[in-house]
Amino acid sequence: MQEPLVRLMGVTKIIASKALVQDLTLDIPAGQVFGFLGPNGAGKTTTIRMMVGLMSITKGDILIGGHSIRENYEKASSQIGAIVENPEMYKFLTGYKNLVHYARMMPGISEQRIHEVVELVGLTDRIHDKVKTYSLGMRQRLGVAQALLHRPKLLILDEPTNGLDPQGIRELRDYLRKLSREEGTTVFVSSHLLSEMELMCDTVGVIQNGKLIDIRQLRTSEGERAFEETAFEVSDVPRAVQLLETFQHRVHGNRVIIRGDRNAIAEINADFVRGGVQVYGIQPITTSLEDQFLEMTGSESHD
Repeated sequence: MQEPLVRLMGVTKIIASKALVQDLTLDIPAGQVFGFLGPNGAGKTTTIRMMVGLMSITKGDILIGGHSIRENYEKASSQIGAIVENPEMYKFLTGYKNLVHYARMMPGISEQRIHEVVELVGLTDRIHDKVKTYSLGMRQRLGVAQALLHRPKLLILDEPTNGLDPQGIRELRDYLRKLSREEGTTVFVSSHLLSEMELMCDTVGVIQNGKLIDIRQLRTSEGERAFEETAFEVSDVPRAVQLLETFQHRVHGNRVIIRGDRNAIAEINADFVRGGVQVYGIQPITTSLEDQFLEMTGSESHD
């Protein structure tokens, strides 16, 4: 099995005897869009600041591509591209000049690579215009282009949709999914916007009061929406329940509702048919991320 690209191991940050992040342990596989979800003040930005080396780690460690942020910062950080809060640009320069200026600070970035990232984020038509003429969404995309110049394995974005209009949010979301699919880049994105994370991410981790309280898979490895429960409408409920044995299930009228992935569904269906139970319908039950979030945090509202 492939080693996770990012490993947070018991990461803790204490400032003035207050734990901002507490014993955070998390593995993120390569090529995923991972959402870091939580209300404002939950510890998202503090975690990201430790991941990119802007803040020291009180206890624990973070490995990026097998390299420790604490022990080997240069090797670990060379694999990271990041935008923490808003991307800062020289507004009086063109988008292209900004990228050239940044490329000079990093070894081995060719002119061809600059053109590649410009195309990837969809700024080809406007790259020679001054940044002061860009919309906020275009500046975000230029920031992503800058963060990608050195081909990082990990792209970290802190609240990237803040201040974007719906069009800008959608464009950014499409670029991030394209990036993970086509370039194999792992994207770590923090937000408190549930609906956005649901559309953008493969997996989400939920942080509350500095502690990781849950991890949920939203999509399968094929990129399809993951659903946790499936309802089977059957001819003989008691017999169906008898056949289920190892599967977690509940009964609702003439429907048996089970928890499991796609393979489990096919297997259960075959067992029912072999066991003489007629199946009239199979229906996935998707729970919105908002419902899941409220269930995880045990709250009736969020911000």
